[in-house]
Amino acid sequence: MKFKTKKLFFKPKVKLITLALLFFLQPIITFAQTDEGVSFFPNKSIGFIGILTGLVIIAVVLVLFLVVKLSSNTNYFLDQKSQIQKEKFKKYITNLNESDIEVLKKKRNQNSNRTSFLVLGFLSLVPQIMSAETAPAKREDLFSQPGVLITLVLIFIPLFLALVYLAAKVSTGFKNYVNNQKINEAKEFAAYISETENIPSDADLDEIKNKLEYTIKPNELSGNETASDSKGLLKNISTETNYRFFASKRPPIKRPKIDPELTRLILWYLGTAVFWLFVGSSVGEYVGIKFIVPDADNYSWLSIGRLRAVHTNLVFWAWSTIGIMGLGYYIVPMVSNAPLNSIKNGWKALIAVNSAMFVGAISIMAGINNGGGEYREIIWPIMAVWAYGLLLTVINFIKTIAKRTTHEIYISNWFIVASYIFILIVATIAYIPMGQDGIGETIVQGYYMHQAVGMWFMFSMLGVLYYLLPQQVNKPIYSYSLGVLAFWSQILFYTVIGTHHFVFSALPWWLQTVAIVGSVGMLIPVTSGTINYLMTMKGSWSKISNSYSLPFFFVGIIYYFTGSYQGTAEAFRSTNLIWHFTDFTIAHSHITMYGIITFLLFGSIYAIVPRLTGKEPPQLGVGAHFWLALIGLQFYTIPLMIGGTLKGLMWAEGKPFIDSVVLMGPYWLWRAIGGTLMWLSHIVLAYNMYKMMRPSTDIDVKEKAFEIINQDLEANSVEPKI
Repeated sequence: MKFKTKKLFFKPKVKLITLALLFFLQPIITFAQTDEGVSFFPNKSIGFIGILTGLVIIAVVLVLFLVVKLSSNTNYFLDQKSQIQKEKFKKYITNLNESDIEVLKKKRNQNSNRTSFLVLGFLSLVPQIMSAETAPAKREDLFSQPGVLITLVLIFIPLFLALVYLAAKVSTGFKNYVNNQKINEAKEFAAYISETENIPSDADLDEIKNKLEYTIKPNELSGNETASDSKGLLKNISTETNYRFFASKRPPIKRPKIDPELTRLILWYLGTAVFWLFVGSSVGEYVGIKFIVPDADNYSWLSIGRLRAVHTNLVFWAWSTIGIMGLGYYIVPMVSNAPLNSIKNGWKALIAVNSAMFVGAISIMAGINNGGGEYREIIWPIMAVWAYGLLLTVINFIKTIAKRTTHEIYISNWFIVASYIFILIVATIAYIPMGQDGIGETIVQGYYMHQAVGMWFMFSMLGVLYYLLPQQVNKPIYSYSLGVLAFWSQILFYTVIGTHHFVFSALPWWLQTVAIVGSVGMLIPVTSGTINYLMTMKGSWSKISNSYSLPFFFVGIIYYFTGSYQGTAEAFRSTNLIWHFTDFTIAHSHITMYGIITFLLFGSIYAIVPRLTGKEPPQLGVGAHFWLALIGLQFYTIPLMIGGTLKGLMWAEGKPFIDSVVLMGPYWLWRAIGGTLMWLSHIVLAYNMYKMMRPSTDIDVKEKAFEIINQDLEANSVEPKI
């Protein structure tokens, strides 16, 4: 019965599963064939079918992987059962601790035999999908019919959900089986060690105990002389013992637990933020695909104009905002050394912001929107609920800071509280209709757009970084003065740069010039902030490979520098003439909002959640998340910057507009590929969050065995449990 991986594909069952998978894939190959030749998309509607088919294939592969893994591990446990129990249990005896030794000494005079039997079974279903072909028909006409598309969607959705559910059930069944096997083994070991002849003698137990208490002297191995390599024989010294491809992450130092209610509140903020990231980026992923397959659907609710607004609003006002709020609820009480003023108001704010975003997304898709401005498509009654949540939060923070036990207000709280004040002012101005007729609306739009990015998202995340970066490298911030300089200079310059989006427009020339000057002035806070962060990391570069969060922080800092300098370069009239209104702007917005804000949020989540839950994320999962997000961002932004530049040059030469649309085809394909990688990284993040937050189910056989022995001693003696 032993399962051999190298002979996997020669087994009859595996052959059957592989054959079923090929039958499943056959319709895709068939759809791609025409009389003229072979095409991936003979009709653009097939692209939508292909997307759904791809999702089902992923689920099928996942189920097959779990089945193979279950079979392999089942045979492993069967092999382990066949080993001689005495040899197996002796390994546990050699690793006793002091408490275990005392238990065995007490158990010497007692005999207890217990047996247990466990039977675990599960049913695994392997979907077999048959496809039948009829005589050649007009496939283009058939698969462009709305009724056919709707029918296929209705078939694919429950099938995909069923496969996902099956995968979850198989995974859960496997985990339960492993744990039950460990419990059985623990019971057998407890019965074995409870027999008098198997308990080591007191002399042997005392010897083991003495070994546990032994501590080596500082100079016992090295001697009193200073070590030196005068001949230079030692090269590339490394103490790492991990795999070459995956750096071993160092778990965070265990800290005293914060208020359990506050922990629960913070985890809900971060959990819902990750949920909105997945939803918002899924919408963005579909929009990116529609650039390649524009006829994927014909529903007004799923039009690019509406879905693009849903994507931007969800990743701005849901994912980023709720994530920032959750981090604030952790950092503000921590640096104030005081309890949060009101946890109840924290829950009210969470409900308000999440409710507003849910209703806002539905309203945009339904066509109910504030069509006058970008990033403010959600109508004002809904955004008023959103603003109410932020108002509750900033009042909560201010009252918490007022109760601080420290003398000064740490700079993180400067940035965090100021960002809330700015966004509430900016949102109010953006939604007040007065003065927003004609060109006035354009001025307010530029102000709103840039203040939301720079004085809310950027300002608050810089404050978060001033706390978490020193914490992760275990050293103070390099210069408090540089932090103060960055704080006030950003307030001075960033608040006037909004109209650099409307250079050469009907806005007053002097107002455009002020925005350009402010954009150049932004070099001061960006340079001072970047120097401060990098100098804080100086001497700690080796910690990046051993940390969950530092790689994300480092990428965010680099993008903070390059993306902000890029924004200054775009503001000049000569460059604005070429790049503005092209895809270059889209690339820049993703460099800032994803490369800076989102990467810093990723790092912050990995820095905080393990401290709150005591559970580490999967190391492979963190690495996969990092590289998928980083590579996806490169594939997304670099082609758009190249294509956007070429598009602007074509416009400058007076070429027909449609030529620039045709030109962007390959670059939009790369945009979709990069967006897909980023979207996959968000799925990995959601999985990592689940692993960090789920209740622990791992069982230690030795600990479980001595727990059983303790229970037996307690049941047969009046002495207290050890």
